[in-house]
Amino acid sequence: MNLTTRRPLIALLMLTGLAAAMQAPALAQTFPSRTVTIVVPFPPGGGPDLFARMLAEKLAPRLGQAVIVENKPGAGALMGAGVVAKANPDGHTLLLTPNTMAISPHVLPKGAAGGIDVQKDLTPILAPGTTPMALVANPQLGVSNLAELTALARKTPGLPYGSAGNGSPMHFAGEMFKRSAGVDLTHVPYRGVGPSLVGALGGEVKLLYVGLGGALQHIKSGKLVVLAVTEKKRSALLPQSPTATEQGVANVEVNAWYGLFAPAGTPAAVISRINQEVNQMLLAPDLREKMLLTGLEPLGGSAQVLETFLREDSQRYAQIARELNIKAD
Repeated sequence: MNLTTRRPLIALLMLTGLAAAMQAPALAQTFPSRTVTIVVPFPPGGGPDLFARMLAEKLAPRLGQAVIVENKPGAGALMGAGVVAKANPDGHTLLLTPNTMAISPHVLPKGAAGGIDVQKDLTPILAPGTTPMALVANPQLGVSNLAELTALARKTPGLPYGSAGNGSPMHFAGEMFKRSAGVDLTHVPYRGVGPSLVGALGGEVKLLYVGLGGALQHIKSGKLVVLAVTEKKRSALLPQSPTATEQGVANVEVNAWYGLFAPAGTPAAVISRINQEVNQMLLAPDLREKMLLTGLEPLGGSAQVLETFLREDSQRYAQIARELNIKAD
């Protein structure tokens, strides 16, 4: 290509870049111009779905547009994440997901859900809440803490424990406990939090790793007993329940955060607008109370906080998956 033919091409590229640069602020000023969709990568009725509907209800009047929730389950949250990653990056299609999305790429077959790269193909907005995880037991098991459980597990090798599925954060917690406590437990994977709770409440499995978002009502009613919280510190939702570390079992720290994401390339001004609106919503007493009643601790903050969560969880769970040979089906 000679100089004569290159000049028009260079000019075209410069004009294209200038047009894109001018389009971003204009888009931010008109956002939102239509219905905003929050994609939830899990079936209706679970914790992520309920939380998304809480946010949608409060966000709609603040944006001046309808906000709807669509469920796109599959591939450990990667199916829904892929839908959002391919959407127009204008802020009208968002993803609300727990940190399962950070784990799934390391336990699913390579290329699952089209090979989405969750750290490159999505833009963090904020982490609106967290749901602490706990090891709970059906009262029929007859244990109330980790010392009693460990003693029982050594007498009865292969004691079953349930989780929301292979490769879930709950599965990780169970395998980490087995390693740290030196006991032999048998993993029983269910297809979701709801079915795993049904199994534990009915005595099909008498041990269960679960997020408090799904189990809190059953704990308060006495149908499930908390043996340990799998956090660095006690949860404000269950201040009387000790952590695993407090009970002498270290390195069993697993929690679940919820992240709100947009497609990569969404203008910074749009990301900032949504971040500010949701952060303001999280200050409202009625929303905070509703979240706490369903086992969610309000968080919020900057997009960088969520970006750090995603990066650190991805690195951590990749290592643990290799060490413990954890895989999903």
